[in-house]
Amino acid sequence: MSTSLAYTPVDEIPQIHQSLKQAFASGKSRDIHWRKQQILKLWHLVEDNLDGFRKALFDDLGRAPEESDGTELNSLLLEIKAAYNNVGKWSQTEKAPWHYMWFAMSPATRIEPKGVVLLITPFNFPLYLILAPFAAAIAAGNACLLKPSEGAPACSSLLAELFPKYMDQDFFRVVNGAIPETSKLLELQWDHRNGTVARIVCTAAAQHLTPVTLENPAVFDPRVSNLKVAAKRLMWGKLANAGQICMSPDYAIVPEHFQDAFIEACKQAYYELHPRDPKETGNMARIVNERHAKRIKRLLDNTKGEVVLGGNIDMETYFCEATIVKDVPLDDILMSEEIFGPILPIVPVKDVNEAIKVINSLGHALVLHVFSSDSGFKKKVFDNTQSGLAIANETLLHIQTVGIPFGGVGASGHGATTGKAAFDEFVHRRGSIDSPFWLDPMMLFMRYPPYTSRNTTMLNLVMHPKPPA
Repeated sequence: MSTSLAYTPVDEIPQIHQSLKQAFASGKSRDIHWRKQQILKLWHLVEDNLDGFRKALFDDLGRAPEESDGTELNSLLLEIKAAYNNVGKWSQTEKAPWHYMWFAMSPATRIEPKGVVLLITPFNFPLYLILAPFAAAIAAGNACLLKPSEGAPACSSLLAELFPKYMDQDFFRVVNGAIPETSKLLELQWDHRNGTVARIVCTAAAQHLTPVTLENPAVFDPRVSNLKVAAKRLMWGKLANAGQICMSPDYAIVPEHFQDAFIEACKQAYYELHPRDPKETGNMARIVNERHAKRIKRLLDNTKGEVVLGGNIDMETYFCEATIVKDVPLDDILMSEEIFGPILPIVPVKDVNEAIKVINSLGHALVLHVFSSDSGFKKKVFDNTQSGLAIANETLLHIQTVGIPFGGVGASGHGATTGKAAFDEFVHRRGSIDSPFWLDPMMLFMRYPPYTSRNTTMLNLVMHPKPPA
């Protein structure tokens, strides 16, 4: 279904930006009670309109409502609730550890909002990836401008419709549009931009043939104790949202002698997940638009690997079959860019040492998956690679796991988008001391000129640190 998205007039964007700056300058958002009220309103914005959001996600992505609940909407409500429950604790000034020299100065770190924040989201999780960091930005006390994805017009239209009904329009606004509107936003001065903006920069870099890394390998230990469950978890994570998830497994690395057994397990997992054709049942999403469908078809048409499951894409409906490709070399077209589709390339290697070399040759991963029952195997892979997250024997669920950060490293991104780690992205940690005047006659007089040997000796006696123990 095609949804018409009303774009924000470009000449209004600087005015919106200026009004947000004025609202933040009022100091109203520094009040914790006000922040909690706004987070609660965000909760109701989502909770009251779940059916509308489910329909919008289906219209934009062809995603089954049950999948939207499990992978996006429930996760979003968890993030909003965590922000509401913890905003007071997260915002408290942090006292420095006691030290005999400085305790009288009350050293502390003030947790303060950065100011006016710009949030830009991609199309693949058009609600979670903008409203989860938005909840953290509210908790941090910022004013925010949200730019939803024009690639998900139904969700973006619904957000623009709902925001004036729920959120304080002085502090929180939605701007819709495409390249001209986004370009105008990026011309303006912001106190913080969310990590998704890096995607736009990377898109521009692609015009200059800048290399792009495949982000999410899945390394399989042939001795894994339950291959059936491991394969099912992998295929679920690969096929959810038709593979259009930044943390989906991009490719699997398996020992050469294990490849056929692994493929058979993945096929069986697929048929267990989809006993009937998902194109007919609607239990698998479609590719978001024609441009991405053509890109995926180009990848499939030009791979050097052997397609052993699926391989077809319907260019009228943009539905891509679940696809497995074996014997994929590192210079294959499937390894040249992030697939963002339900295609699993399999890279055969000799052993775990070669697997580690492959991972490191392709840049920093966003999510590194290891499927193994051997703690030594997992440790070896994790200790000798770098990635935003290190996940053993699971896919996707780490985004819902309370208490750990979600974010990339190096080429896979920076910053975090969940929980306390996301809150920390939106605050300035402002060091502070308050030195009482009575310290001068007691001890601080030693720092002033005119310098004397007596004062220098006393100063070094008090302030010169001892060697580390």
